[in-house]
Amino acid sequence: METYKVVFDSVDWQAPMPGVRFKVVPIGSRRMRLVEFTREFEEAQWCERDHVGLVLGGELEIDFQGRIVRYPEGTGIAIPAGHGHKARSVTPLSRLFLIEDAP
Repeated sequence: METYKVVFDSVDWQAPMPGVRFKVVPIGSRRMRLVEFTREFEEAQWCERDHVGLVLGGELEIDFQGRIVRYPEGTGIAIPAGHGHKARSVTPLSRLFLIEDAP
């Protein structure tokens, strides 16, 4: 990574499961992620991690243990750690930019 500049085009995609892929750039105790979800993506477990970011394209729906919140393109995401949630793409493809604590 060039100092003070992140070039996502130089970072490889990771695809841990069907329907999701992401690029990760570690920055100290945090990380930046460019994430793409398709409608095929289904989270098996509730995520408890923090997420702060922006929906760059498409529309995402997040289930907060029964409370559904929609995030259309241009919407910010601010989920504190410990708030169980599952995301799914409402559109064929949703793209997000996230800043999170590193695992």
